Amino acid sequence: MPRHIGLRALVLGLITLALAACGGGSPATSGSGSTSSTSSGSSSSSSSSSGGGTLTNFAQVVIDAGPAALNVGPNGYTASNTPYVTITVCAPGSTTNCQTIDHVLLDTGSVGLRIEAGVLNASLLSALPIQTDPAGNGVGECYEYVDNYVFGSVRSGDFTIGGESVPAMALQVIGDTTGGFGTVPNSCSSGNGSNMNTVQALGANAIIGVGLGAIDCGSSCSNTKGSGGAIYYDCPSSGCNSVVIRGESLTAPFQQLPNPVAAFATDNNGTILSLPSVPPAGQVSVTGTIYFGIGTQTNNGLGTATIIPTDDNGYITATYNGTALTNSFFDSGSNYLYFVDTTIAQCTETGFSGFYCPPQTLTLSAAITGANGQGSITPSFPLEDAYNTPSATANAIPGIGVNPNTQNFSNPIKNSFDFGVPFFFGRKVYTAIAGRNAAGTTGPWFGI
Repeated sequence: MPRHIGLRALVLGLITLALAACGGGSPATSGSGSTSSTSSGSSSSSSSSSGGGTLTNFAQVVIDAGPAALNVGPNGYTASNTPYVTITVCAPGSTTNCQTIDHVLLDTGSVGLRIEAGVLNASLLSALPIQTDPAGNGVGECYEYVDNYVFGSVRSGDFTIGGESVPAMALQVIGDTTGGFGTVPNSCSSGNGSNMNTVQALGANAIIGVGLGAIDCGSSCSNTKGSGGAIYYDCPSSGCNSVVIRGESLTAPFQQLPNPVAAFATDNNGTILSLPSVPPAGQVSVTGTIYFGIGTQTNNGLGTATIIPTDDNGYITATYNGTALTNSFFDSGSNYLYFVDTTIAQCTETGFSGFYCPPQTLTLSAAITGANGQGSITPSFPLEDAYNTPSATANAIPGIGVNPNTQNFSNPIKNSFDFGVPFFFGRKVYTAIAGRNAAGTTGPWFGI
């Protein structure tokens, strides 16, 4: 059956903070594979010439069956509507202790790079320094999504995607069992759904969040669970303390997890995700492109796209069937379109609870407006019978919708229209980072 990832992060307070201050066509290795001898690029990088120069500010995106590990064991499955990229991570300052990781979920709804511990080889894992708090204890992080969470150590490594790199970038190792990180604090696990501490649970070898925020937490971290998408923990060797630590109390050289794009030296104001159109029955795989930067190179201009500013929490308004859904968003980490329409027939087949199965293809539309009424566009999009239309071999599937009220989400976003991957097909979707000028307008904003 189609699989929901639900990786929209809880962004409350994140965007306000930033204003103040889920592999390619020829992956080099499997996610659990061997090391790479270079940190200057990844197998997903591409290049093109324009004006006599070579542009490397982009990477290949593929939607396919997912990493090989998904099909291991009795609960094996293939992915659906999951966009993947390939990255390279090296020990800080090393050009030999490196690993190329394919099938990294590309998520425009969260912030930060998070890698499954089981994907990293032992040599690289041990060489990625653990971030510490002022007392010298290791720092762990809990990151909450709509229906699941991740917990693990905060480390640093040299990072590369396409032609862009970040030295000694903070990242999270999900499910790290070294030191004091082996036990998930109750305040992280309680009420947050499933722990995505394996490739099978995440549906990817790693997740790279390139959303609206410049960093994943900042001063929105608090001493209570659930006030933001990210919570940092003090983790001595005896285990992580139940009391969280505020992000702003952590001092240099500690880094919170950045949006990797915001950490680039250039092309750091946002992204453009471009995916091709897909026929109703879907395709086994499709290849697209993520461009880094907006208006910074000849290949990432705004063109005819409409700028839609978000509110301080990263939301826009989508008016659907006469109802203004003020917590709406565009999210490549959501496999499907999530919206409520009780007039559309839902599937009755086992395993498809809540999916829409209209008797014929519907053409739907929503009037989208940004914060304070700025930006206005009314895009249309198809809705297909989720059970009968897709091919059995398809991994890229357009027109699939789900009623979120039928799903067991631990942290549901109310009053929203979640424009997931099916909306991205045949479009360029712009995500401008908060506090950064992109195409003459300061982020955060989306562009369609």
